Amino acid sequence: MSVAFVPDWLRGKAEVNQETIQRLLEENDQLIRCIVEYQNKGRANECVQYQHVLHRNLIYLATIADANPT
Repeated sequence: MSVAFVPDWLRGKAEVNQETIQRLLEENDQLIRCIVEYQNKGRANECVQYQHVLHRNLIYLATIADANPT
């Protein structure tokens, strides 16, 4: 399960810190590797779920970056 996935009742309460961002980046690395592996095997349909999680993670990271003035 993606670390970016947070139940509704916890949204806005999670602390965004360097560790959380690093975990997301590592998860994205793994997701990209899985997607490439499936594509290389000609199984593009199987990568759709990984692409959705990767997209969600990237949107989450972009939101954090936009909210951070530095």
